[in-house]
Amino acid sequence: MENLNHRAGYSVLFGLPNSGKSTLLNALLDVRLAITSARPQTTRRNVLGILSQENMQCIFMDTPGIVKPRYELHKKMIKQIENALLDADLLMLMVDCKEKNHPVEVNLKKFNTSAHRSILILNKIDLISKNELLPLIELYQKWHPFNAIIPVSAGKKSGLDELKAEIEKNLPLSPPFYPKDMLTDQPERFFVGEIIREQIFRSFHEEIPYATEVVIKEFNERGKGKDYIKAVIFVERDSQKGILIGNKGQKLKEVGKMSRSVIESFLTRPVFLELYVKVNASWRRDENKLNQMGF
Repeated sequence: MENLNHRAGYSVLFGLPNSGKSTLLNALLDVRLAITSARPQTTRRNVLGILSQENMQCIFMDTPGIVKPRYELHKKMIKQIENALLDADLLMLMVDCKEKNHPVEVNLKKFNTSAHRSILILNKIDLISKNELLPLIELYQKWHPFNAIIPVSAGKKSGLDELKAEIEKNLPLSPPFYPKDMLTDQPERFFVGEIIREQIFRSFHEEIPYATEVVIKEFNERGKGKDYIKAVIFVERDSQKGILIGNKGQKLKEVGKMSRSVIESFLTRPVFLELYVKVNASWRRDENKLNQMGF
């Protein structure tokens, strides 16, 4: 029998870099779907995650952080945000409570969207005092007519029940768009590439993580034995290639070992992972090269 009270729709998670969008998506879904790191601009592509409950299905789109474009790559990232917002039923602007400048430097009016409802999520409330929180809420209430303002700690998984209830309230009446047991519509090879990139972000500093991109060249599922995955890590300069590989290949081996462990946990099956490093000069600045990489 059809549930006439069921709500479903698309919700876009957006905000400045490092506000905790990917951590929140993982917490809401209770699964490690989007990659995370302490460094800003980890997310480069939209990540779709599906939260299904008895009376609600929310299709989240976790988007890259809003940046002032320095490279062609940044322009591609902003375009992904814009495309996601066009089809949204609900906007979810995420703000780091420890942000130095409140309200955040996001001009909501410049984004075209079909959404008529919006929620402000004040994240990392565990890092500020209760006395600081109320003035912050009042400040954002004056800044924009949000339908709700929800304080959370995505890292501590605090405030999520209140947020889910508010999401359900603000989605349109609709049957579900996807099967209730489905978590995403993106292929496994997409997440495998993201996992490898996450380990690079966690293992290297300075410019190395930002100058790398991972492309899955082969993904062969085998009925018997381990799945075979061949991935190429592109960098922009020979010096970056040397740092990434390390002395006698030690650094690359470490990235491969950590990546394989997380990939096997994600896929729930063993894999054989081969990593290669290649130079692709100035790929972040070249639209044709970015298109070839799938941006």
